[in-house]
Amino acid sequence: MGWAIGGIVVLLAVFGIGIYNQLVTLRQRIKNAWAQIEVQLKRRYDLVPNLVSTVKGYAAHEKETLERVIEARNRAVGAENVQEQAGAEGMLTGALRQLFALAENYPELKANTNFMRLQEELTNTEGKIAFSRQFFNDTVLKYNTAIQRFPAVLLAGIFGFPPEGYFNLEGETEARQTVRVEF
Repeated sequence: MGWAIGGIVVLLAVFGIGIYNQLVTLRQRIKNAWAQIEVQLKRRYDLVPNLVSTVKGYAAHEKETLERVIEARNRAVGAENVQEQAGAEGMLTGALRQLFALAENYPELKANTNFMRLQEELTNTEGKIAFSRQFFNDTVLKYNTAIQRFPAVLLAGIFGFPPEGYFNLEGETEARQTVRVEF
């Protein structure tokens, strides 16, 4: 009888260790996924000043737009958590859209090879950010699901595995709304 109880206790301990290790692995994958996003964001932040400098030479009187881009970049660089980062990235994306729209008014700027190269690099980086963000959110989904499933839910709270937040950009809800077209 004592061996049976001892065996059950050992079996439960091994099972608990397995669950704990799975949660640790998922948490580390989230950290890795976030690090991959940060790599792409750093690349984006490095491209923005060069892009602004190029535009400044052609559109010096568009100072307000250029300042918005730099301010949004600085806010994004200074973000300290996923939610702040998401908000700052939404602002930066909007400011960059304004900058590219501004370039439409300057044909000589659109023809500038440096501007075109920077715009292409930024576009490629945006794609990499989107892919990294999707991977991060998928990883968060797996982790959050794991900590809410039985029996892991019993251990997650005890060992400090809180739910993680998704990387959702500000303004996404407006983007999903129906666009009204009037003639």
